[in-house]
Amino acid sequence: MGNADLIAVAGGAQAADLLLTDARIVNVFSGEIIESNIAVAGGHIAGIGDYEAERTVSVRGGYVAPGFIDSHVHIESSMTGVSQFARAVVARGTTTVVADPHEIANVLGTDGIAWMLAAAENQLMNIYFTLPSCVPATDMETAGAKLDAQTLMPLLTHERIIALGEMMNFKGVINRVPGVLEKIEGAAAHHKPTDGHAPGLSGKDLAAYLAAGISSDHECTSAREAMEKLRGGMHIMIREGTGAKNLDALLPIVNDSTSARIMWCTDDRHAEDLLAEGHINSLIKRAVKAGINPVTAIRMATINPAAYFGLHRLGAVAPGRRADLVVINDLEDFEVRSVYCAGQPAAERGEVPETALRKDPDTYRSSMHVRRETLDFRVRAGGRSVRVIGVSPGSIITSHLVMPARIEQGEAVSDIERDMIRLAVVERHRATGNIGLGFVSGFGIRSGAIAGSVAHDSHNIIVAGVKDTDLRAAVEAVIGMGGGLAVVKEGHVTASLALPIAGLMSDLSVEEVSEKTAELNRAASELGTELPNPFMSLSFLALPVIPELKLTDLGLFDVGRFAHVSLFSD
Repeated sequence: MGNADLIAVAGGAQAADLLLTDARIVNVFSGEIIESNIAVAGGHIAGIGDYEAERTVSVRGGYVAPGFIDSHVHIESSMTGVSQFARAVVARGTTTVVADPHEIANVLGTDGIAWMLAAAENQLMNIYFTLPSCVPATDMETAGAKLDAQTLMPLLTHERIIALGEMMNFKGVINRVPGVLEKIEGAAAHHKPTDGHAPGLSGKDLAAYLAAGISSDHECTSAREAMEKLRGGMHIMIREGTGAKNLDALLPIVNDSTSARIMWCTDDRHAEDLLAEGHINSLIKRAVKAGINPVTAIRMATINPAAYFGLHRLGAVAPGRRADLVVINDLEDFEVRSVYCAGQPAAERGEVPETALRKDPDTYRSSMHVRRETLDFRVRAGGRSVRVIGVSPGSIITSHLVMPARIEQGEAVSDIERDMIRLAVVERHRATGNIGLGFVSGFGIRSGAIAGSVAHDSHNIIVAGVKDTDLRAAVEAVIGMGGGLAVVKEGHVTASLALPIAGLMSDLSVEEVSEKTAELNRAASELGTELPNPFMSLSFLALPVIPELKLTDLGLFDVGRFAHVSLFSD
């Protein structure tokens, strides 16, 4: 159906395809709840009111809101393929995501972006992308690809790419690095925004970052930080993922004056949390329970991100908008009753019809390139004290600790009584043999090891454990699966999940991934850890753009100094 036909239906000259009756419509423009009907034609809303239609469906007094939009998400972090991710989130009311594929791009480069674009075709939901701006995130690690401005700019013309992705290299922006500025200027020339990523940035450094034209941030961890960025003109994305949880801390910034520039996002959320807690619907529910007006919370999930990204056919129940609709029982629990994508039934009471499922492309190549003979995790003693990465539950920001080393036979080893265990990052893209060695505190592991090929953002293999033999066994298990997660106890693998797609995603169903992830967490807890999501916590220990101390394949990295530092402090 063309635009002329939609106009004809809207004006009453032609019958609609579908009329949803007995609806309580959430109007995100006026803030009203309007009792009326919704006429749908050609996948779009033709009008509100009394219309003739070929098919009529009563929503029985349900509240009808625009389909929810996740303003910033890494699909790869669900560890499912694109199709299974879509199945999980559509059932929970999300009909659009703006995904940053920089995880797979860091492994496979433009081939990874092409795979994601192909997987997004013909899905139930709208899957848009931001173009990864920082591959690699820094030059302080070894990634699988390097995407410069010349490589990226042609991709900005793709209809599914609607922004430049999170600019993590804030130092490069502030220091006016030409290649970094070229990417931002290229996005502006294509009339597309640049998303930000600036944890803790303040004062003149923040002003310099904003002066470059960066317009959003999802890394705020305090209301004070968020308000400074909002006052500077940034759109704030309130994040509640599996590893980083900022919703409670940031809700105080939401009010009548600020809410139009605030959105929800999940960033990184594991499959088990998608199934158990939900997606954007869970953020709305928690916000409303905390006292946020329900329509305001819905606006932050719909019209706000649609306007920010220039998706002018999305985000509202109004004539001309795409008929992406979510029917909910009430404005307190936000239980999703049914979902429509482009006017077609997409989910009913949490279930997506088998006929609506799509298959991901099956063309992906091996991403495990490790010289096994280099797997030596011994740390030769080089001083009396060591720098240790401190981990806190629910945060991806780490602390920079200095602790007395435990020395045995000339080597620095784990000290489980002080919760100080071994950490290593093994390069897996170019078979360089690089291994970064360090220590971490906060996991509580007393025996064995956990390892994974998910290690933001370059996604080398990361492993934490007690003994060298445990570390090697866990890394060998990951390599043997072609990428994945593994728990080792007394030299034996007790739980695992293969991630054959770039070492990041499984080809199993979302339920199977959730079940195996739960098994991994249980197996890790048997090693002594009390972290609720130890693999998510582990995965961020290699990210050298999040304060304070991190480990890459090139060694220990002090984010504040933006330089590698010695493991031994004296």
